[in-house]
Amino acid sequence: MATSKLQALWNHPAGPKTIHFWAPTFKWGISIANIADFAKPPEKLSYPQQFAVTATGIIWSRYSMVITPKNWNLFSVNLAMAGTGLYQLSRKIRHDYFNEEETAALKE
Repeated sequence: MATSKLQALWNHPAGPKTIHFWAPTFKWGISIANIADFAKPPEKLSYPQQFAVTATGIIWSRYSMVITPKNWNLFSVNLAMAGTGLYQLSRKIRHDYFNEEETAALKE
């Protein structure tokens, strides 16, 4: 049973014998790096970088569902990219816009 599933994966049109497997697999490195940046102070985050990560994730998630064969690895990595990018953007926005108001209110 396990052998037949591994063989099906190996022979799949988006399997390990194709670039359709390896490109999204290596793209996981971007999402992992963004997750590692969760510990980074928000003032060190970049709006353009996080907008790019988020937009790339959203656009390519959609694309991965309309191509044939369906590439679930591509879909999942781009969904992770969009999610981590949105989280980082929310951290940056909260730090840049909402902390200032709270600080000003506390000083009064």
